[in-house]
This record gives sequence, structure tokens and C-alpha cells, in this order.
Amino acid sequence: MGEPRGDERGTTERVLSLLGLLQQRQIWTGPELADRLGVTPRTVRRDVERLRALGYPVHASQGVGGGYQLGPGQDLPPLLLDDAETIATVVSLLAGAGGAVAGAGEAALRALTKLDRVLPTRLRHEVRAISDSVESFGGGRAPVDPEVIMTLARACRDEVEAGFDYPSGGDLRRRRVEPYRLVASDRHWYLLAYDLDRDDWRSFRVDRMAGVSARTWRFRPREAPDAAAYVQEGVASRVYRHQARFLVHAPADTVRAQIPAAAAVVRQRDGGGCEVLSGAGNLDFLLMHVVLLGHDFEVLDPPELRTRCRALAERLLAAGGHPAEVTGGGRQ
Repeated sequence: MGEPRGDERGTTERVLSLLGLLQQRQIWTGPELADRLGVTPRTVRRDVERLRALGYPVHASQGVGGGYQLGPGQDLPPLLLDDAETIATVVSLLAGAGGAVAGAGEAALRALTKLDRVLPTRLRHEVRAISDSVESFGGGRAPVDPEVIMTLARACRDEVEAGFDYPSGGDLRRRRVEPYRLVASDRHWYLLAYDLDRDDWRSFRVDRMAGVSARTWRFRPREAPDAAAYVQEGVASRVYRHQARFLVHAPADTVRAQIPAAAAVVRQRDGGGCEVLSGAGNLDFLLMHVVLLGHDFEVLDPPELRTRCRALAERLLAAGGHPAEVTGGGRQ
């Protein structure tokens, strides 16, 4: 087939513009659509028929409050999205792919793949920047500025240094980093990056950043830790005064279902048990948290936590009374 003639191309562009308008709001009058498209109401009626022939259920109603309305169809027709809507859709799909929506991971990844194939060139690199630079654990997080996410995602993709102000000791201090991955937890977005001033890997909460910018200075990627695992361990353990490891005699999947991803790292161990790594400001709190899981467990680290176990056990026994007293308490 040859190239469409000028009038055919104009008709196609106009019909697509009409479809975009119908998707923007619930109902339009004929004169409103004609004015927006710069055509006559008769042309609008013809274009509506063209959409119907393509499978779009466009309903028309008369009288006050009447007009053209795009209704639900038997099959999902193609959608027209502007640039901002496309980026928002990608971010939402990434949340689903990362586990924020139960069971949606594979479907979200398929949708992302389809978007990447049909996007205009000006947007394709934006989608790939996000897709290639985001990892996750958990789901259901606090919102962040999409432009900040985009800036950091591009910096990860292009391997260029980034800078931002970040809280430290009550003050905002400028940080220079080599960004590696964005990680979505069940509560927040994080950036895993190599901190150039501290000469080590660090994770940063994106919602705490200010003045985020990417530089043109490129860097050679270093050997990096597993992004999601590193950030999760930091969130669940390293940020606290006390860290502890427990051997829990239950399958890892069972324990993960009981503990939020941001509260502990759960690793499968040989023999059917699992290792739980967590942190807190108080050792007794850590103990009670593991006790309430309802599984037998052993303390691995730190050694002083074993002493706290015995002290807590004696306190609980005292609170419940000695067995002889409980058994004979009802006898006179």
C-alpha cells in the first residue's frame, strides 16, 4: 500500500484527536467538539461513525445534558495518553511490577513492555530509564515528586553523578553520589548510590532529598551490592542502635508473611528454618517481636541478647506465677 494522501492523513489525525477528547471527560456536545477540532458538526458526526467502525462505543444522547460519550466496550480499545499521563502510568506499573499490588507483577511487566514498543522516540528513553533503574521489595509507598524520580532514573541510566541536599545531624548537607539503582520498598523510594565524600555505598530516602540534580560528569560503574537486598537490610537493621539475628524454626515464606519487609530481612536456611535479621532501639523489643511470631527460635547475635532472653523469661514467669501456685490456687 502507498502512503496515505494528504486528506486521508488529515482525517486520521482528526479522528485520533477526537478520540483523545472523548477520553478526557465524560461527555461533550457536538458544537464543543466541532470548535475544538476546527470542523463542522457534520464532520464530527462522520468522525464519530469512523470511531464506531473501529470498535469504539461512542454513545450519543439528545436534549439538555446530552452529547457524545465514550462508553465501555466488549474489548479494551487503544488509549491515547499525553506525555505526563504516560510517565504516570509507567510509575504506577512499576509499583505493580515491584509487588505493591498483589498478583500484578507479571501483568505490569507485560504492560510496560508493550508501552516501550509503541512509545514515541521522545518518551521511550524515559520509560527505559525508569524500568532499568528501579528494583523493589514490599508494596504501598509514600508519594514522591515524579520529576525527582525521573532525574535520578536518568542519572542511573546514563551513569552520571548526581547531587542533592540531605538531612544529616539536623542540617541539610550536599551529597555527591554515583547513582546505581532506585529501590521501592513497602513505604518509601530509596536511591542506592556510591557516596563520593564518604567513599562507601549508601542508601537515601528519595522523599528526604532536596535540590536534586544530575551532572554531566560520567563515572565508571563500580562492583555494586544487590540493590534491593542492601536497601532492605539498611531499612530493617542498620539504621537502628541494636541489630540482632535469629534462627527461626519455620519456613521463610511463613515468616515473611508475618513481618513487614521494612521491619526485617528473612533468609531461607537449610533444614526448613530461616534467619531473621532485624534492628531496634531496644533489645527487649526485638525479643518480644520474635516471640510473638509463635515459632521456636534461637538467638544467633548478639551474645548479650541471650542474657536478655533469660531475664525476660524470668520476668514472664514471675508475672504468670509459679506453676504450683497456679495449680493449687483454687483449692481450700
